Amino acid sequence: MKKYKNIQKAAFLLLVSAALSSCSMFGLEVQKDHEYIKKVLDPNIYMTARQYLESRATVPAKVNDTVFKYMKLGLDYAEIDLAEYEKSGRTFLFLHNDAIRVLDDKTKLPKSGFWFDLPIVLKDANGAPILDPITLRPKTRPATKWSDYSKETVKNYFLYLIIQGDYGFNNAITANTTLQTLLPPGTVAKKDESMLSYLLTKSTPDPAALPNTVVFTYNFIQGGSGFDPDGKINMRIVYSDGTPLRINDFASDRSAGQIATNGQVHVYGTTVYPFRYSYL
Repeated sequence: MKKYKNIQKAAFLLLVSAALSSCSMFGLEVQKDHEYIKKVLDPNIYMTARQYLESRATVPAKVNDTVFKYMKLGLDYAEIDLAEYEKSGRTFLFLHNDAIRVLDDKTKLPKSGFWFDLPIVLKDANGAPILDPITLRPKTRPATKWSDYSKETVKNYFLYLIIQGDYGFNNAITANTTLQTLLPPGTVAKKDESMLSYLLTKSTPDPAALPNTVVFTYNFIQGGSGFDPDGKINMRIVYSDGTPLRINDFASDRSAGQIATNGQVHVYGTTVYPFRYSYL
């Protein structure tokens, strides 16, 4: 019996050896060694920022690839000339649909994004804000379309998302770099329109705040400017390896460093607030 087992074991080893030597086992090829070749992904998109926007918006180049649909709808509503996205020497901040609105499965109303974070103020028959009797804050509702805001507000918002000059992984550092946008200095949000109308904004950091922190401060009596007083934006990399790119110490990119033929494109998937600092 012991001799039979030894013969059986030897036959099995012989079978495996033969299978391996023929580079095939039960019809499956044995994996061969291959030389590892390191490849770096090409960040160039070989088109202008405008072409990139339009190719993934309302009339996409690929079926259902409409990640910039609501950004394009906002630009159209604000009547912004898309030639602005063809000019060189700029950095373009794109908004993924999620940065504008993410719908609740049950209510079908926005539960995050710009339309939720900066909701519309409810008003009475005389056009005055309806205040909560306890908090004395204006009552609000999420926006459901860009036209819930004035064209002026939407236009100013998108102007804030176009930076003058080149900024990306090639020159970003872990400290904030302050950059000028196309938003004119002194721009003020429309009174009592949305929560943006009550946000207090500043040109300099709060001396009492911790570095790289953000606070949202509202004035429901006198209102606020909503937009950065100087039309400027802060950007930095969070970690030394170059990721992610963070705006105004709050919003981190969804994907960044895409190089169009006329400038860099960075995509964001959460609300980008149009100011650097907010405090009393």
